[in-house]
Amino acid sequence: MANDAYLIGANLLNTGTLVSFRIVEEEVLPAHDEAEFGMRLLLKFVPEEGEDDQDQDEVAEDTAEWGAFGFMFALGVLSFAEAKPRNLSTADYHEKDQFNVADFIEGLRFVRGELRFDVDYIRGRRIKTRIAVRANGTVRLETVGRGKAVLRWLERMRGKKLLQLVGE
Repeated sequence: MANDAYLIGANLLNTGTLVSFRIVEEEVLPAHDEAEFGMRLLLKFVPEEGEDDQDQDEVAEDTAEWGAFGFMFALGVLSFAEAKPRNLSTADYHEKDQFNVADFIEGLRFVRGELRFDVDYIRGRRIKTRIAVRANGTVRLETVGRGKAVLRWLERMRGKKLLQLVGE
């Protein structure tokens, strides 16, 4: 059974990384503590490079049909991987923990025509990530207290390598 869940997660991740998108709007969400700001992004699914002759809206709708679950799962994995405990949640936090399909299903809902993923805390990790995918291929992605991490996740989904400092 656990092996099946792993294969399903791997399939979702693979699908999620195939989704092409662009950022349409970007908004910083202020917080009481300046270090705790979040972001709200509006994305749109788009054709892959070289497929520009296709109808943009039709591609966005088609992508929402085959790619929404994988796209949301991949963002959930990235959000979970960078999440840290906050205050009392430290007791439940395990550094080597992993996001899984059950975590994804737990946060998944269909509300007012949108497929939504909404997670606050998972096993001590402060996730604070909300994703809504509409049938027209637009996506609303919102984080609280995560800074600009969401932009980093999106770059990773596009396959761009990020520079990191190496400790001595």
